[in-house]
Amino acid sequence: MSQTRASFGFKDVDPAEKPSLVRGVFDKVAGRYDLMNDLMSAGVHRLWKDMTAARLNPQPGETIIDCAGGTGDIARRLAKLARQAQARRGGADAKVMVIDYNAEMIAAGRERGLESEISWTVGDAQRLPLPDKTADAYVIAFGIRNVTDIPTALREARRVLKPGGRFLCLEFSQPPAAALRVAYDAYSFSVIPRIGELVLKDRESYQYLVESIRRFPDQQTFAEMIAQSGFSRAGYTNFTGGVAALHHGWAV
Repeated sequence: MSQTRASFGFKDVDPAEKPSLVRGVFDKVAGRYDLMNDLMSAGVHRLWKDMTAARLNPQPGETIIDCAGGTGDIARRLAKLARQAQARRGGADAKVMVIDYNAEMIAAGRERGLESEISWTVGDAQRLPLPDKTADAYVIAFGIRNVTDIPTALREARRVLKPGGRFLCLEFSQPPAAALRVAYDAYSFSVIPRIGELVLKDRESYQYLVESIRRFPDQQTFAEMIAQSGFSRAGYTNFTGGVAALHHGWAV
């Protein structure tokens, strides 16, 4: 059955419209995306990304997909860890493939500097420009809630992974503690759009980002979606009391 509606923040839109709407958001924020991440999270996103890269544990010679990789925050961490592993063990260079739907985000990432292990491609998480069983690992950080059809993106991740390949998804989530959830909601809706307005003169984009987080499935629901897409041992680890969660699964 074809998808009849897609979420765009708190609105439901025609699925054909969502890609251009999301592209518009990231076209506007790409140039100062990294700065805004630091301001919104007081730098905590860096710790989450460090833990994600360490959990993926890149090894020499591996091919790793950083889907919705944007400016390359995760990719650079993975390349560094792979080089460290190579220095200890030897072996071939790892390959980290940044694939992002937004050309402006890719351009912003390339402007930060190029590294030999990292390649940059404009591509769609729902139709990855790769053959079956290409990668040893796949990671998507703060990107999957922006795709039009999440189950399709998960099936694509499964398709391009080799048997035994690792799947990791870092995403904002829902704190299980009621008090933290209330405080997080108050901060998200009152402060984050205001930061966007002050720094980028763009309240609307950050209002969308906050709303998209609230529309995203909770931890257990998303873990079940990962399992339904063909991954084994699907599960998650909460970060910062569930403000973010790292989901995982293995290709079989």
